[in-house]
Amino acid sequence: MEEKVHQIQGFSFQNGIITGVYPASPSSWLIVVVGVMSTMYAKIDPSLGIIAKINRTLDTTGYMSNQTQNIVSGILFGTGLWVALIVTMRYSLKMLLSYHGWMFAEHGKLSAGTKFWMALVKLFSRRKPMLYSFQASLPRLPVPAVKDTINRYLESVRPLMDDEEFRRMEGLAKDFAFNLGPRLQWYLKLKSWWATNYVSDWWEEYIYLRGRGPIMVNSNYFAMDFLYLSPTTLQAARAGNVIHAIMLYRKKLDRQEIKPILLMGSTVPLCSAQWERMFNTSRIPGEESDTLQHVKDSKHIVVYHKGRYFKVWLYHDGRLLKPREIEQQMQRILDDDSEPQAGEEKLAALTAGDRVPWAKARQAYFCRGKNKQSLDAVEKAAFFVTLDDIEQGYRKEDPVRSLDAYAKSLIHGRCYDRWFDKTFTLIVFKNGRTGLNAEHSWADAPIVGHLWENAMATEYLELGYSEDGHCKGDTNQNIPIPTKLQWEIPEECQEVIERSLSTAIALADDVDFHSFCFDAFGKGLIKKAKTSPDAFVQLALQLAHYRDMGKFSLTYEASMTRLFREGRTETVRSCTVESCNFVRTMEDPTESNENKLKSLRLAAAKHQHLYRLAMTGAGIDRHLFCLYVVSKYLAVDSPFLKEVLSEPWRLSTSQTPQQHIDLKKNPEMLSCGGGFGPVADDGYGVSYIILDENSIHFHVSSKISCSETDSHRFGKNIQKAMVDIMGLFNLSKNCTK
Repeated sequence: MEEKVHQIQGFSFQNGIITGVYPASPSSWLIVVVGVMSTMYAKIDPSLGIIAKINRTLDTTGYMSNQTQNIVSGILFGTGLWVALIVTMRYSLKMLLSYHGWMFAEHGKLSAGTKFWMALVKLFSRRKPMLYSFQASLPRLPVPAVKDTINRYLESVRPLMDDEEFRRMEGLAKDFAFNLGPRLQWYLKLKSWWATNYVSDWWEEYIYLRGRGPIMVNSNYFAMDFLYLSPTTLQAARAGNVIHAIMLYRKKLDRQEIKPILLMGSTVPLCSAQWERMFNTSRIPGEESDTLQHVKDSKHIVVYHKGRYFKVWLYHDGRLLKPREIEQQMQRILDDDSEPQAGEEKLAALTAGDRVPWAKARQAYFCRGKNKQSLDAVEKAAFFVTLDDIEQGYRKEDPVRSLDAYAKSLIHGRCYDRWFDKTFTLIVFKNGRTGLNAEHSWADAPIVGHLWENAMATEYLELGYSEDGHCKGDTNQNIPIPTKLQWEIPEECQEVIERSLSTAIALADDVDFHSFCFDAFGKGLIKKAKTSPDAFVQLALQLAHYRDMGKFSLTYEASMTRLFREGRTETVRSCTVESCNFVRTMEDPTESNENKLKSLRLAAAKHQHLYRLAMTGAGIDRHLFCLYVVSKYLAVDSPFLKEVLSEPWRLSTSQTPQQHIDLKKNPEMLSCGGGFGPVADDGYGVSYIILDENSIHFHVSSKISCSETDSHRFGKNIQKAMVDIMGLFNLSKNCTK
């Protein structure tokens, strides 16, 4: 075990140096120093007198000969020159990466200037980068001008308000832009100069960690398994391979061997900061605010099965357990017929209910003795695993109900069989199907998606299974059996657990979830229609929502700001004047096909423009959110900001990117992506993944308690809207499927 810790520390130190000097290399120091020494021996002074000054300073010490002084002076100057070159290269790369004009270029048409810019970026970053190599070279997120944000905001709400409402809001907005706005902006600008990112720390604290309601359903999200493919039906075997694959990913992460994600033909890097807390991390409840606890390394996982908690060491004899050995450990847990201790079975309901009761219970009952040791084991585990005792996943004979039940199980389960505070819980069902439930505060869905796709590909393409469904390799009886965690949970704590469980069950039972695969067409046909696949889906959602609810609603589409250091997300307000015009045109039987196509093109172009603005730091909502936080710090009221931040997102949408699995090579590895719960009590949450040329998977959520919404009805409206829009192009008979 100690050997592994030293190895990780060694890699961290080595990688820290390599990353710290990027875009230069450690070996370039030797080249610069040798170059300086060579010119000195040739009686040429490359330092314009600096080396002579260093020499005179060293001469006063009286400890060195003249020759040693010359060598030391040359090395010191060479090192200084090398550092100056690194700083210059890094600053130059940062300036280059601050240019985002390429985002707004017409698809497939790059100007000579953009091509020259790309060549310069590649020149500065030609060395093989590690995961965190670009971090110091990424630009800071810019603070938009208040007037620009206000104008964009007013434009976004225009289609949602009548003339009188809009005039009132326009008055509030202009008053804010003229009076309070500039004062708040000054403080925000000040913060942007000293903070790495002016949004991210406040976003994490106020949107996630200070939330006092349940994080289950409201914040946590999930990722699904392959849609049709079932590599093995043996629960322990599937757990063995997937856990091993996840640990191989962690090993790459520790060594920074995961490649940074690059856009624009592998040119422009995205921020990698969110990977740092993926493993060995847990959300810790507090009475006013939660915190994230991250430990450097963890050699174990905690597994939950039938109400019992087991600590499983993943290393033996200084090495990672092989898949068959992990399978053996999982089988030992499945075969264990011991009963849960008092209060143990439903303990994790504390993580599913309100945060304050959990914080108080943790302080009162889990800060000493057995309970502290056992809770430490859970919170400091690499990640959490649930061996579920029910079967889930797609069933051909009942596709609708099976996928809906699968999604609900992943997002909340029984409310006490996932540890919702861990960065992620791996869930392995009785029939070998898997999935993840992920906590949201530490990172956004694309980061978890990258891990999950990588683990799925490693498990299926590299590790594989024997003919009888077991992991490949041999068992090892020398490995100590999993340790059953010990708890002493008093009755008063059990009462708190039951109350949290009641809160969680009420929330879970209210979730109306519909998960379905749309296979009439995919991005192949959409691209033939010369339309952005994301814009196409977003316009289909606008049309479907209008048909479903009979009105337009404020729409949230998640975009990322990882072109900037420590960037997270921004909102694209997808309901625009142009999208509303398109929907009305589509619904008007007197309108010609030509007009419908024209309004579609205008709406799609507008959507793409808004998406690009959001990605390049010119979004609306994060800026307004931060201005609101500043107003709270200064204890000044803003009627405008208060109203803006209280507006409900009745349609909240997000696209899950396909990042790692090549479906052209392995079409059977079609996955379902992931989903999340509804953001508004009377609204919909929609997640979608544009999988391949022929399919898009949707996850629709709403609340059963709302009489206006119905996830299955909305799902049918989405499918019809997709087909109706594609029908405008007359591209293929398949789109009537």
